Amino acid sequence: MSGWGRFLLATMCGLMLAGIVHIAAVLSVPWLSEQDAFSRLRGTLAADRSEIIAAPGKETWLPHPDPAAALAACAYNLDEGPLRVSARTSPIFESLSFHARGGGIFYAVTDRAALRGVLDLIVMTRSQLDEAQANEDEDEPSHDVRIVAPRREGLVIVRAVAPFPSQREQAETAAKSVSCVTEPVSGRR
Repeated sequence: MSGWGRFLLATMCGLMLAGIVHIAAVLSVPWLSEQDAFSRLRGTLAADRSEIIAAPGKETWLPHPDPAAALAACAYNLDEGPLRVSARTSPIFESLSFHARGGGIFYAVTDRAALRGVLDLIVMTRSQLDEAQANEDEDEPSHDVRIVAPRREGLVIVRAVAPFPSQREQAETAAKSVSCVTEPVSGRR
């Protein structure tokens, strides 16, 4: 092999190795980060309401929040029991998205799915769902919307969009009013 051939081979090997290292570094950032969204919202685990993380005209840790949307979040840990998420609808558009920690969205819903003006959802693990179905009365089945989470920890993100600047405060109120309550596991006291 000539001098140019060895140089070209070494250069190609170096570029391939650099590409692999770059891709591995980018993909590992969410798991290595200590300031991920779940860590920042860990304080909402004990709260019973969503916490505003971005609203028009407010200070936020998000880089470029939407000026027309109020964003709120609840963190959850299903080790304590299923999470009941309740939201009353208003004239403001609202959406809820459920994110697994270290993963993406596994469920999303808008206020159009509300029954009688209320969105009522329960997030649970597969074993909690099996237990709930086993304890369910056959004559009166549950009407809850049950969502099986792929991981035990995650976030519920609430978006409320104000169509006009005069409705920004309504959007913030709607986003803050979402209830995220952990229900105790039956059998535990």
